Amino acid sequence: MAAYIIRRLWQMIPTLLGVVLLVFFLFKEFGSDPAVVLAGQNASADQIEAIREQLGLTKPTYVQLGIFLKQIVTFNWGNSWATHESIAHLFATRLPATLTVMLPILVLQTVLAIPFALLVAYLRGSFIDRAVMVGTTLMVSVSLLVYVIVAQYYFAFRLGWFPVQGWSNNFWTNLTTYSLLPIFVQVVVALAPYTRLYRTFFLDEIGHDYVRTARAKGLPERVILFKHVMRNAMIPILTNLSVSLAGIMVGSFLLEVFFSIPGLGREILLAVNRSDYPVIQAFAIYIAVITMVINLVTDILYKLVDPRVVLK
Repeated sequence: MAAYIIRRLWQMIPTLLGVVLLVFFLFKEFGSDPAVVLAGQNASADQIEAIREQLGLTKPTYVQLGIFLKQIVTFNWGNSWATHESIAHLFATRLPATLTVMLPILVLQTVLAIPFALLVAYLRGSFIDRAVMVGTTLMVSVSLLVYVIVAQYYFAFRLGWFPVQGWSNNFWTNLTTYSLLPIFVQVVVALAPYTRLYRTFFLDEIGHDYVRTARAKGLPERVILFKHVMRNAMIPILTNLSVSLAGIMVGSFLLEVFFSIPGLGREILLAVNRSDYPVIQAFAIYIAVITMVINLVTDILYKLVDPRVVLK
């Protein structure tokens, strides 16, 4: 296991280097001139040239790439062009709000979807199964924005159960007051496609010979489903979770905008609108690193869930 982890960590280095080069040259070749963005439309040519000198854009490309690599290694991305705030401080202060929303969403939609999908798979062909499939199809067909608008109008404006927006410096207040409605909306939205997908995984396992053999031996249905079927279906479920984490993060970003949560996602969207390149570049590199780490953790979980898995 240790040798595999070390080998995977070494393999991340060329992958990360490729991402760094891609981000650097994409912004350099296809992005707007940073000096023009900072100077504004009414700036003179001399002012633009002075800003280019200050940013080091007049230096050779290999020197600019070296500066970019140094920023990544030292975690010193400089300041935001729009707010002049340190990017490291920006990420550190906005990330807790994002995690307050994203982590409960990840846990709840997984904990709820797995047993619900297992129950529906067990009742395959019944009225409940057909009703759930029709309901989830209808839910998947509705946009997230519709759920947000309906939830805000009914649960916040009409019933007054939740605040529409707001945030505080207290974690518990944020979790139990301001983030409850966005978490509820996202979990409801994600429950439909996850239930349909996990139902397919469970049905595939239920159709195998080992399930029929276990039933022939007289094992209780509860033991067959939870000890054998669920355990074998966890491999594709873990794969789906690792792939969908990026989608969960993007979904939480949209919720931050809709519910005015001061998280990292709202800051990234503001940076895109402002052409705040340092913030966007830092986020692109960080999300690449997070994705590679998630893939490594998922491979390790494969081994823990199913000892038959061989890590090579």
